[in-house]
Amino acid sequence: MTTPKQMEQQVVKMKNSGIISYSGSPMIDDREEEMTRSALSAFRAKEEEIEKKRKEVSDKVQAQLGRVEEETKRLAEIREKLESFVDPAGKEVTIVRKKIDLVNRELKPLGQSCQRKEKEYKEALDAFNTKSKEKAQLLTKLMELVSESEKLRMKKLEELNKHIESLR
Repeated sequence: MTTPKQMEQQVVKMKNSGIISYSGSPMIDDREEEMTRSALSAFRAKEEEIEKKRKEVSDKVQAQLGRVEEETKRLAEIREKLESFVDPAGKEVTIVRKKIDLVNRELKPLGQSCQRKEKEYKEALDAFNTKSKEKAQLLTKLMELVSESEKLRMKKLEELNKHIESLR
């Protein structure tokens, strides 16, 4: 980017070197010089406006960078607080999880043993109930037999008693 001062020096060099021609008329020279000055002043005004805009944008960027840095610091503080908040609980959680895993490992064979013993218990209970029913049936039969035997014996005793009475 050329500054207005450099631009003016280039115009003067061009005039002196003969690149900008002189028609010989002083009025034309004045007009050309007037046009050159007006072009230079317009160029300077544009350069100043561009520089002003560039400065405004630069200031805005710096302000944004400042805010971003502040937010970054706040986020870092929040992260530190979160880590310090989670850390003590994390250790305890890890210890409890390890204990749970240990108990789970111990529980598995106990559960299998319990299921096996429950199955054995059910089988033994079924066998017990079957034998109890068989015993009850046998007791019922025994009672019937004893009852019949008593009736028969009573009947024979009565017959003997009648026979003894008849002998008398």
